[in-house]
Amino acid sequence: MAKNNFPVMKSGGGLVVGLAIVVLIVKYPADSASWASGAAHGVGVVIDGVVQSLRALFG
Repeated sequence: MAKNNFPVMKSGGGLVVGLAIVVLIVKYPADSASWASGAAHGVGVVIDGVVQSLRALFG
């Protein structure tokens, strides 16, 4: 049997991160909403930048 050459990380941190996000939303709902809208705006800016770059490259 072949040995796996790629290291495998066992992640159990997803549950902790999810719990931390829930606690932030429950404890600070207004701040969480502002962070979420800021993140959404940032994603939109990145997408617009990619689209403009592709348009410049491919006309």
